[in-house]
Amino acid sequence: MPIKTTPTTLSKQLLAGAALLAAGMPMFAQAFDPNELVVSRSVYTGTASTVTIGQALPGGGTAVADGSYPNVWQNEGPDPSFGMTSPIYLDQLSTSGTRLSSTNVTDELAGQGINLSTSFSSKSELSLNLSTDGSSITFMGYVSAPNTLDVSNSNTPGHVDPSNPVASTFQRAVAQVNLNGSIQVTPVNAYSGNNGRAAILANGNYYMVGNAGNGSGTEPTNIVNNTGVQMTTPGGSPNTTVVGAQQGTPGSKNGFQYGFSVTQVGDPADKSGKDDNFRGMTVFNNTLYVTKGSGGNGINTVYQVGPAGTLPTAATAGSTTFSILPGFPTLLANSTSGVSHPFGLWFANATTLYVADEGDGVLADLTNGKDTHSGLQKWSFDGTLWHLDYTLQNGLNLGTQYSVANGPSGQVYPASMDPATDGLRDITGKVNADGTVTIFGVTSTISSSTDQGADPNKLMAITDNLSFTSLSQSASEQFNTLETAGYGEVLRGVAFAPIPEPGFYTTILGASAALCLAVRRRARRQPAA
Repeated sequence: MPIKTTPTTLSKQLLAGAALLAAGMPMFAQAFDPNELVVSRSVYTGTASTVTIGQALPGGGTAVADGSYPNVWQNEGPDPSFGMTSPIYLDQLSTSGTRLSSTNVTDELAGQGINLSTSFSSKSELSLNLSTDGSSITFMGYVSAPNTLDVSNSNTPGHVDPSNPVASTFQRAVAQVNLNGSIQVTPVNAYSGNNGRAAILANGNYYMVGNAGNGSGTEPTNIVNNTGVQMTTPGGSPNTTVVGAQQGTPGSKNGFQYGFSVTQVGDPADKSGKDDNFRGMTVFNNTLYVTKGSGGNGINTVYQVGPAGTLPTAATAGSTTFSILPGFPTLLANSTSGVSHPFGLWFANATTLYVADEGDGVLADLTNGKDTHSGLQKWSFDGTLWHLDYTLQNGLNLGTQYSVANGPSGQVYPASMDPATDGLRDITGKVNADGTVTIFGVTSTISSSTDQGADPNKLMAITDNLSFTSLSQSASEQFNTLETAGYGEVLRGVAFAPIPEPGFYTTILGASAALCLAVRRRARRQPAA
């Protein structure tokens, strides 16, 4: 049966662990190495008895499959909100793909009386972001135990939508993992009815992106102001601040948004609250950038949040304007062809931006010319406009099925459900001394599964010459597979490990070591403008 957690219980859980978190108790057996990668992963832990055929499902209908993986996702037929929470792992990997250590964050927190999980098949969750000072990694999850049904479409406290078929209430949360392996969990009431996708710590604030709303009819005001870009402070109030100037009229079926509205570029107003259904994010040169790549409303493209060089504050959030980066697509998401699906983004420098495109999830579109954007896009800025130089695809083997390894007890993944790569989601990168960059990305998939977000996917890497501007120049560049998720696993986010501030080593290793680390940090993570 589903586990139900009330706001009162949530408060008790968080208070019980507050002292331990404040004390900064390390949770990770192996200290972070700033030269290595951190990858977020989840493992399905449900069993046949987790769901019983014929039982009532929280989002409506009765179960047509038990809780056995991978057929459990057939329950999305009777219950479109069907989901299952699962534990969150953070793995340290070398840049060549060797797993160095793994920590079950969910289990570690549970030992402190705190629940934190992800929704296993929600493909847009668990993006990882390094803080702008390099000291920590952040991601988002749910204040829920594993094996709980339909949490990703539940309401949040204070933002209940009466038309949401999932009546349960669960908070979302930002998790901050620090250099010493300690973790801080900040519960938030954002993204009611949907999921928080990513968070980044910058200038003492958490900036978050996600989507809200799972009801029918006109989006209530308390749902529209609960989506898009939200902000709060570590350990602060769960009631977040929406970032973005109001567009349209509260209570309107169409046109009411906070942040961006398609009316800004001359298109007719569409569904309220859905133009700002953001997925990816980054901060570069003290400027916040976000992406939209899913849904039938709005424009799938890359956005700048506020003026260049200025991050939103609590005082300016309500007046912050959103704009499409000049030169990036302005095509409506419901167009019949040519639509992009951007997700992660990474700046190599002020004039070079790499954008991951996850594809549209339709196998035929990779071969019929309808979806030509999947993979890793390289964009260059000429001082006025951004230009798409080329899209890197070699080695991704888009649309080619691959087999999934057997499970730990000999379970065989059905060959009929073998996935194929469709594109990329979360990415990070580093600038190399030889004028190249190496980008690491987690793949999206296409398969016959009822929920492609549950497909075992891959972590891949490619090295690109920064000076190249044409596909012919980059013809020999190729993606390499670093890791493939196993039976009942999914990979979600990738980032470099936290970096010690120079002062951290001044006492321990001496000023020369601190200077070397500072130079390496600037070269790799904070490329010069």
